[in-house]
Amino acid sequence: MSKAILKNPIFWADVPDVDVIRAGNAYYMVSTTMHVMPGCPVMKSTDLVNWEIQSYIYDIIEDNDGYNLRNGQNVYGRGQWATSLRYHNGTFYASFVCNDMNKTYVYYTDDIESGKWKRHELEGIYHDMGILFDDDGRVFMFHQCGDVRITEFKPDLSGVLEGGINQLLFSTPKENIGLRCEGCHAYKRNGYYYLIFIEWPEDGNKRRREVCYRSKELLGPYERKVIMDDDMGYHNKGVAQGAFFDTPDGQWFAMLFQDHDAVGRIPCIMPMTWEEDWPVLGIDGKVPHEFVTPFEESQKFSMVISDNFNHKENKLMNQWQWNHNPDNRYWSFTERPGYLRLTTFQPATGVLDARNTLTQRTEGPNCTCTTAIETKGMKDGDCAGLVALQSNFGTVGVKVEKGNRYIVMSDKTGELERILLDGDKVYVRIYFDYEDSRDIADFYYSVNGKDFMKIGKELKMLYTLDHFMGYRIGLYNYGTKELGGYADFEYFDYQRGKNKNVKK
Repeated sequence: MSKAILKNPIFWADVPDVDVIRAGNAYYMVSTTMHVMPGCPVMKSTDLVNWEIQSYIYDIIEDNDGYNLRNGQNVYGRGQWATSLRYHNGTFYASFVCNDMNKTYVYYTDDIESGKWKRHELEGIYHDMGILFDDDGRVFMFHQCGDVRITEFKPDLSGVLEGGINQLLFSTPKENIGLRCEGCHAYKRNGYYYLIFIEWPEDGNKRRREVCYRSKELLGPYERKVIMDDDMGYHNKGVAQGAFFDTPDGQWFAMLFQDHDAVGRIPCIMPMTWEEDWPVLGIDGKVPHEFVTPFEESQKFSMVISDNFNHKENKLMNQWQWNHNPDNRYWSFTERPGYLRLTTFQPATGVLDARNTLTQRTEGPNCTCTTAIETKGMKDGDCAGLVALQSNFGTVGVKVEKGNRYIVMSDKTGELERILLDGDKVYVRIYFDYEDSRDIADFYYSVNGKDFMKIGKELKMLYTLDHFMGYRIGLYNYGTKELGGYADFEYFDYQRGKNKNVKK
């Protein structure tokens, strides 16, 4: 077997706020997924190159109007943020905040791959915390942005330790800094405490960079050093925020992420060494575009997949996530075997407040998503199709209006083109072009599954902070008038690469 060759980015898809740990010979990663459910994926690798989504930490966080897209409420860009993942004395811990709930959640399990977690709920926001289990059995969270705090917790992380440390640890520089330190990860090695953060200076390269604070004493004083300031030659977008981890034989690596505009925030892995007890990231101060790992290459896994919907039970493959909480009574693989049936049950004003929209990430530099929709079960006012999902969205699909079916392309400004559908079946497609941050989506339809015609106009995709997520592909069906109508999706086909075989 040959050694695995790692090429950065490891995913050209939205996998932000990564944290990585090693347990035995396996590496586990978590990432922010905010408002999509199930959430906080647990990804596993044995070679650092190929990562498989094993499970999710939760199916839903809360059951309320915001998470259920009811009564005009939503949690876009909120929900789960920046999970800290740790393993201690046989237990895995995953902690994150939900700003919308003013809570911090600590999930725990003895089997990280099972998807069976219990949780503690803590009042208050321990923003972007890094958990540290110290050598003497005490446990701390380092948290907040700029003014870094330390809070001591009970040994099982079930709450703040009464009488324990709870104070400002230090304040980070303010001069010429736009974004002060956040995204803390905490470690202890060779008697040093290490806290690593991102910051965004307003001088010099003016891009995100990774900084490290270290001290021999828990409460300081802490020394500071910039440990990574590189954009890999990509639009001055710094690679920063992430985790350190080691191999069983003592080699070290770091995983950080880079903003790539509309596709989202994409992770990179780099070798790491220690010099005079400071972490040294990358090769010659740069993030390598590729390098040979010390591991034998494992089985390959895909972050985004095709699906023929030919499933014998109503269970999704792990690549799929719902936009907000689903209602599992109104989707099915078994009502019509070989199809995904989405049934309307909650009125919607548009695709952003449509329940049971089924999503996956999209990937750069280019990718194409296609589905076939059978529309016989749709009712007046129903809309079904594909969505390029972010705040600045675009859709292509079918709208039923006064007994007629129309193929429609829309964006957030409204309907841009409609064509009368002569029949009950239509094929729709979205092409995503992220190359060099072009960030354009094009929309197509076909009545025979072979000849695809462009419809509407191209969408300039924008990464906006109200959703705080890279563009996803979504399959939707919502009702604006009647309820109980259904659309049957025959398959979902996903292809990476340049767009082919379409007519302008």
